[in-house]
Amino acid sequence: MTSAAVPATRRPGLLTQLAYGFGGTAEGIKNNGFDYFLLFFYSNILGVHAGQVGLALLVALVVDAISDPVVGYWSDNLRTRLGRRHPFMYGALIPVAVAYFLAWNPPGDLTGNELFPWLVGVTIAVRLGFTFYEVPSNALAAELTSDYDARTGLMSFRYFFAWMGGLSIQILLLFFLLTPTEEVPNGFFNLQGWHTYGLVAAVCILIAVAVCAGGTHRHIKHLKAPPQARNLTLTRIFREIFETVSNRSFRALFLATLFGLLATGISATLNQYINTIFWGFSPKQIAGLTVGVYVSAILALVVAPLAGRVLGKKRAAILIGIFAFTIAPLPVILRLFGLLPPNGTEALYTIILVITVFDVALIIATQMLMGAMVADIVEDSELQTGRRSEGIFFAGISFIRKLSQGAGVVTASFVLAVAGLSQGVAAQAPSSESIRQLGIGYAASLLTAWTLMLLCVSFYRISRESHEANLAALAARDGTETTP
Repeated sequence: MTSAAVPATRRPGLLTQLAYGFGGTAEGIKNNGFDYFLLFFYSNILGVHAGQVGLALLVALVVDAISDPVVGYWSDNLRTRLGRRHPFMYGALIPVAVAYFLAWNPPGDLTGNELFPWLVGVTIAVRLGFTFYEVPSNALAAELTSDYDARTGLMSFRYFFAWMGGLSIQILLLFFLLTPTEEVPNGFFNLQGWHTYGLVAAVCILIAVAVCAGGTHRHIKHLKAPPQARNLTLTRIFREIFETVSNRSFRALFLATLFGLLATGISATLNQYINTIFWGFSPKQIAGLTVGVYVSAILALVVAPLAGRVLGKKRAAILIGIFAFTIAPLPVILRLFGLLPPNGTEALYTIILVITVFDVALIIATQMLMGAMVADIVEDSELQTGRRSEGIFFAGISFIRKLSQGAGVVTASFVLAVAGLSQGVAAQAPSSESIRQLGIGYAASLLTAWTLMLLCVSFYRISRESHEANLAALAARDGTETTP
């Protein structure tokens, strides 16, 4: 297939890319808050039993299991003058911000376990609101352009702003809002700080959604039309969904996302233990590592599009992934063999800081490439099914992302239990054997999850050449259909 056979495609300008990418800020803020702080806030600060908080999050996840594919399918088939995606994005604008604000500002007259019904309701509201925004807006990546490289650029901006947004709000919370006072010497128990966080985060989410929807609004007339109207029975809907997700490349990315975010959940849960117990870093040093992620996100924004253009998305994701996921546990492995400077030395901290900055950059770049790979499945599936199903594909990835990170937390908890650090021992003086077991469990679980992720990616079958062939075949088919 020669390049001449490939139809010309629209490439969004820089302002559109920035507007679309900035929409990821909302997801980054929500994911950061729910993954790292919601359990702590409701159990440790407000006094809700941790088991009940976990149950509330589980109930919301079950709702997600239903709402994600429903909204995805709905947005694929919606017919309005605002297109298929934007009505959902505009509709979610106010509810999603209000719901997130309420999550961190519960009624003052409720205490302890009395907050359980409120928590269930508000977490469901946040999850539903973000489903109505995230699924259609992520699906736009496959509609704004069909260009192989331009899609990588779009998803790179999306992940860049997600990381930057989540990190910035986290730093605001920890360094500026949770400050100690005379009445509250421990800043973590400064309720006003948590309430202010909820307000600031909600406003940022509102702005991000508005910028994404408004910044892509002028492209509505160029977006793809929904499938032809047909009698949609429940049986037909489920048959079409199953037919869509049976795509081989989608199954590969679905499982790859599961294992990749399993690793993310493990890393996020054990990160504090590794930094404090294994490396013996001070809070100031840990803050330095956190700020270093800003540099990582910028590096990833450069690396992902360049690697995708030179190597192709699949090959780039695998090669960068192998490099990134070998580096990540390497310092821990070297320490286990006594090959790093001792704890408390500047040399050790410098080594870990440099490795963290570059390794996180490569991990983010891998996520960007895999996100762009989802968009390329759309045309491959359209040739097989005759329907464009961007919403279904991104809904599936959205749901497995939420589910797999929870599984990562469970796996990390098992590692802590084996190391004997699950019952508050970490706050005292863990034995050298416990520290060694922590390092072994951390390295082994991450390497296993990442290896499985890259193995799944290897079954993805869409290359630049096959994508261009798909575009040419679709253009020929549409031309045949429209020729008298």
